[in-house]
Amino acid sequence: MGKVIVLLLLGALSGCVTAAGDFCAVSSPQRISAAAVDQLTDAQARALLAHNRKGQQLCGWKP
Repeated sequence: MGKVIVLLLLGALSGCVTAAGDFCAVSSPQRISAAAVDQLTDAQARALLAHNRKGQQLCGWKP
């Protein structure tokens, strides 16, 4: 499961503009359960936080 989370986070963090739209059009805040938080590695937690902070800055996401 950890590898799946890492792959999803890395895909979300790529931030590439595609034919489908920009970051705000194709991304959404990453929310995880309390149980999943306990299983995150430091790298996964940093990636998740970076993704959500980027969304706050670019798209106006609320915490």
